[in-house]
Amino acid sequence: MIPDHRIPTHPGVILSQEFLTPLGISQVAFAAHLGVPVQRINELIRGKRGITPETAWFLSQALDTTPEFWINLQTAYDLARSRPAEPIERLAAVR
Repeated sequence: MIPDHRIPTHPGVILSQEFLTPLGISQVAFAAHLGVPVQRINELIRGKRGITPETAWFLSQALDTTPEFWINLQTAYDLARSRPAEPIERLAAVR
């Protein structure tokens, strides 16, 4: 069972561990293939940068996935990281 407050894995970790490593592709080679700076891929993999719509399209085309796959990973990560520490009381209609 997955813990309720677990932070989802950053999309950059998934990119590295589930795609680049199994394919035997370096960050440098992947960046060259995409036509983007190596720094962009490196920062993404290190969790210092998020997936933008443009990056989602690049990754989806190069890795035979969908852009939604990458955007959804980023959204899940961002939502979990920004969850308020204290819940807000539900708004009730005034009668």
